[in-house]
This record gives sequence, C-alpha cells and structure tokens, in this order.
Amino acid sequence: MNIKFTARHFRPHAELKEHALETVKKLDKYYDGIVSATVVLSFERATNSVKRAEINLQVYGGILTATEESEDFIKSIDVASEKVMLQLQKYKNKLRAKNKGKVRTIREKV
Repeated sequence: MNIKFTARHFRPHAELKEHALETVKKLDKYYDGIVSATVVLSFERATNSVKRAEINLQVYGGILTATEESEDFIKSIDVASEKVMLQLQKYKNKLRAKNKGKVRTIREKV
C-alpha cells in the first residue's frame, strides 16, 4: 500500500507523522485490497485551535473518505481511522455478497 502524508498550514512533529502512518498501515489488516492511502492534516483557525484529519483510501472500484475535526491531531486521526475502518468493512461485505450471488447462480445452472 502506498501512503502519502500531507500537512497543511503547519509543520508536523515526527511523532505525529509516525502515528498517522502507523494508524493507516493497521487498516491493511481489515482489507488487503487497498491500493493507496492519503493522510491530510490541516490546522484551521488559530483562535479555536481546530485540527482536522482526513483519510482517503483508494480501493479497487472506489474511494473511501473520512474527515474528523477536534482539538487534538491524534484524536482526530484515531476517530477518522475508525470511520474508514467501518467503511472498509461495509465495502468488503458488499463484495462478498456479490461473489456469493455469482456462486449461487453457477451452482443452480449445474
């Protein structure tokens, strides 16, 4: 899986970048068909300190996206990864349902 990391309006610490990359790498255990991933961290509004994490996964046949805003980057990354994980599970279940339908039609013909 190819992972791209982008930080907008700030320079990330090495720990933050490493945490984001490790979190996205863990998503590979839920579905191995992830082609590429993009992690975008952005710092919005200095007064309210809104930190946004966006995770985009390119899978075969589509793109899964999750965005989360909070007061901490690590919290935003974790919640966004949970959202993408749920989307991956739903995507995977849809693929399995399609394949089961094909197998059933083949069995009925034989």
